[in-house]
Amino acid sequence: MNQKTHKPINGWDIAFKIFLAIFMVIFLVATLYPVINTIALSFNDGTDAVRGGIYLWPRVFSVKSYSTVLQMENLLTGFKISVLRTVIGTLSSLAINALLAFVLSRKRFLFASQLSFFYVITMYVNGGLIPTFILYRNLGLMNSFSVYWVTGLVSAWNMLVLRTYMKGLSESLEESAQLDGAGYFTIFVKIISPLCKPVYATIALFVAVWQWNNWFDAMIYNRMATDLTVLQYELMKLLSSVMQQSGSAESAKDAGGANTITPITVRSAASVVTMLPIICVYPFLQRYFVTGLTIGGVKE
Repeated sequence: MNQKTHKPINGWDIAFKIFLAIFMVIFLVATLYPVINTIALSFNDGTDAVRGGIYLWPRVFSVKSYSTVLQMENLLTGFKISVLRTVIGTLSSLAINALLAFVLSRKRFLFASQLSFFYVITMYVNGGLIPTFILYRNLGLMNSFSVYWVTGLVSAWNMLVLRTYMKGLSESLEESAQLDGAGYFTIFVKIISPLCKPVYATIALFVAVWQWNNWFDAMIYNRMATDLTVLQYELMKLLSSVMQQSGSAESAKDAGGANTITPITVRSAASVVTMLPIICVYPFLQRYFVTGLTIGGVKE
């Protein structure tokens, strides 16, 4: 007759599990609270929000801030350009950085270490705003859509992350493909890239968030081209206008004296509008953050 052996209960294990559960709950609350608080403020009346004390839900419900944001003059144009620059900028930047990373990750490439050192230097040294402005003007990037994606094609940090991941892949995969007559481009497209989906998804999300949230280049280089404005730049101008027009909650009242808008509620509504697209995209990329695709691929 088989007797089941019971593992003795360790008090330290129970204490650690309790501590871990409490820590995760606190971490979850600390992560979600700013988002929930921003949503609550965005649906609250502006004058009432100035009083403070709003935490998880609005005290005086109002959609005036969203109405103000959605009635912006260049809202659709800014949204369209923001989507285009995010898609084109992400795909082009990921392709260029992946190709550079693949070249620098090959041991047969003679100048891999020297070029990698050169890219690292660019992370700490740059020409500054004025030389960059002059360079972009001489290149004909002013008042053009190209300034949104051409200037961000190469990122030293993203390239080095991709290179490090590619260097960790087994060399047996490349050697086997070369024995079958595959060239480097075929190896990159059909072998390396499928195995790099997790890091590709991570870099793509980083680039997409940067492209979506960036408004400074629109203000500096495309300020005179209203047909090339971006959503974040229009929201920034709206917030600046509201701050100038409402020195106090009383000055922001409507003619009817009912709902009001203030900078704090407009800023919250603008934040919710801008973060919704990223929240919709993130679940499709999250699964690639957990595990790689090379486990079990090659047995040495």
